[in-house]
Amino acid sequence: MKPTLNTIDIVVSDMDASIAFYARLGLEFKIDNHSPEHAGCDLPGGLHVMLDTEGFRTPFLPGWTAPVGGPRTMLCFEFDTPAGVDAMYAELVEAGHRGIAEPFDAFWGMRYATVADPDGNGVDLYAPLPAG
Repeated sequence: MKPTLNTIDIVVSDMDASIAFYARLGLEFKIDNHSPEHAGCDLPGGLHVMLDTEGFRTPFLPGWTAPVGGPRTMLCFEFDTPAGVDAMYAELVEAGHRGIAEPFDAFWGMRYATVADPDGNGVDLYAPLPAG
C-alpha cells in the first residue's frame, strides 16, 4: 500500500498573524477546540492544512529549532489570471509581508511571484499566461 499525502503542517510563531495572512489567500483556518495552538483548514480534493505554534510542536520534536535562511518549501496558489497574481502580490506586500520575487512572466508560460508568510515560508502566486 502506498501512503497518501493528505496533510501539510506549518509550524508558526504567531497563530493570529498566520491565520490573517492565509485568510488573504482564501484559506479559512479554524482553531482547534482542544488547543488554541493548533488550527486546521480543509481544502477541496481532501488536502488538510494545519498551523501549529512552535510551543505546540517542540515537545514532540526534541531539539527542534526554527530554520534560518531562505525558504526550503513553497506553498503554491494558482490564480485565474496574471492580473490576479499582480493584485495579490501588491496586497500582501502593502500589508507588510516581505516580497521575495516580484511578479514576472516566467519562460514556462506563467505569471509568477513569491512572498514570505509571517514565518518566512515561501508562498508562490501563479497564473497561466494567455496563449499567444
